[in-house]
Amino acid sequence: MTPARSRTAAGRQPAAARAAARGLLADARYTAAVIPTTILAVLAQLADAEGVAVEPWLAGLGITRAQIDDASVRVSYRQASLIIKRALRAIPRSEFGLEVGSHQSNGTFGVMGLAMMTARTFGDAVAIGVEYADITGALMDVETETPNAHEVALVARPRFPDEEILVFLCEELFASTLQLARGLVGGTFKPECLELTYPAPPHAADYRKLFGCEIRFGASRNRMVVGARWLEQRLPTHHPVSAQQALAICREQAAQIRRQSEIIASVERILRRRLAEHPTLSEIAQNLNLSERTLRRHLATAGRVYRDIHDQLRAERALELLSAGALSIAAIGSEVGYSDAREFRRAFKRWTGAPPTAMRHAAVAE
Repeated sequence: MTPARSRTAAGRQPAAARAAARGLLADARYTAAVIPTTILAVLAQLADAEGVAVEPWLAGLGITRAQIDDASVRVSYRQASLIIKRALRAIPRSEFGLEVGSHQSNGTFGVMGLAMMTARTFGDAVAIGVEYADITGALMDVETETPNAHEVALVARPRFPDEEILVFLCEELFASTLQLARGLVGGTFKPECLELTYPAPPHAADYRKLFGCEIRFGASRNRMVVGARWLEQRLPTHHPVSAQQALAICREQAAQIRRQSEIIASVERILRRRLAEHPTLSEIAQNLNLSERTLRRHLATAGRVYRDIHDQLRAERALELLSAGALSIAAIGSEVGYSDAREFRRAFKRWTGAPPTAMRHAAVAE
């Protein structure tokens, strides 16, 4: 690559990265606080054992160390992914994802773990794990497929594109799945093979030692392939009544997550249409045919505050308009609900840490 091409590529990258970030922030699944802190709690426990401070990982996220261990607390994908990135920088071991996954057990998965343990067969347990993965704090989307009559595969897909944590997420998911499976059917369980989309990391040998099967890096998908014979194995912990009770709780928790995500998405959709009007929470509630009190309760359950959602969307829109360069600062302020340009400048600096003129100059420089 010539120096000139290097400069051009480097100049485009920040703008592209910001555009991608704006796209993520516009996705309710990225910002809705509906994810249990299960994985983060294991991260924090390992950090505590090594004397690594966890508090710096939480800076600016509105989360305390105590809340990481609180089963009632929910975080957004944005918060969880940022905490993981900070943890990986603080504990820079390439195999850290495998460690986090290996430190989990049936008990780590809460009521879903109980539902799986009390299922009739291992196949039933797998189906429960896939259907209710979200209530355990899973950060990847999972599903099963049947490549042939003799195998079944657990396929994991990144919820959002983020190469910085892809290896960690795959390692955590597949290692914890392995521990869960061995807890259900015994220590002799092992996959037929494990396929991963990324190149072999420095600790590739650790994969073979842990999983005890063929490992294929640079594959087209992330998946764990298991012999279909395992699916029919009866579980010694099967208990019909406990299974029904646990599944009922799983269904309710999953429905709660869906309701919370839908409420956040609806609020954001209305706000984007009406940013210039500076709508109140009461007006948004009327649009949704809810009382203000009910909407406030829904937002609190999802771990969100109306003002924060409003400010986030105004900041996104203002950044978009600043990058376009067609409107004055005052006009941009008006577009996001500020009739006073000075008030908009103060608000923008509060949102981003820099005045709008500085952000505009940075956009032009790129």
